[in-house]
Amino acid sequence: MAAERDSHPSASPRRARAASGSQVAAPSTRGRPEQQPGAARSEPFDRSRVEVRRSARRSRTVSAYREGDRTIVLIPARMSHAEEQRWVAQMLEKLAAQESRRVLGDDALVARARELSAAYLDDRAEPAQVRWVTNQNSRWGSCTPSERTIRLSHRLQGMPEYVVDYVLLHELAHLLVPDHGPAFWALLEAYPKTERARGYLEGVVSAARLPHIPGARHAGQPDAGPAGSCG
Repeated sequence: MAAERDSHPSASPRRARAASGSQVAAPSTRGRPEQQPGAARSEPFDRSRVEVRRSARRSRTVSAYREGDRTIVLIPARMSHAEEQRWVAQMLEKLAAQESRRVLGDDALVARARELSAAYLDDRAEPAQVRWVTNQNSRWGSCTPSERTIRLSHRLQGMPEYVVDYVLLHELAHLLVPDHGPAFWALLEAYPKTERARGYLEGVVSAARLPHIPGARHAGQPDAGPAGSCG
């Protein structure tokens, strides 16, 4: 956890598990008025995925960490609603920046591919090679089933781990089913973050007009991948 130390000597066990979290010193809120009644209260984050926990014992820091699919943000109890919104948004950005710096090397990609195959494909997909490539600008990932090789676009580097996992699992599934038919999509049903990852990639595509979503199911459109390669 890269942050300033909380001034309180005791930390909760849950915080002790938040090694990948973030913590910063928060300015004093003493004497600051609460937001006026009736004023608009914007919600710049998804409440279903963020849990804010207030603590009377916490007076000088704001902390945040991931817990499964949720983000836990710890704030001083006296913080106003408006300040809560601002600090939650800031901590979400800080966590995303920290996660973006964790890029798996090729060897780690192979290890992760094996873990995903064991967890979701009954260990049936066995890639011979998994690596990053910089010449793949029309798709996020590709594979060559005959050679059991998988390539991931370098554009994925810096995206959340569950997004990289989804693209990697997508290509692993292509080692078993080359096309995008029902049998292929059935293989991805076990991965709990498929729709979330696809939504993330759709947002990236819309914002930056980057590669299409892997295997997007557009009725009547054939797979545009090159011969021997899966997208």
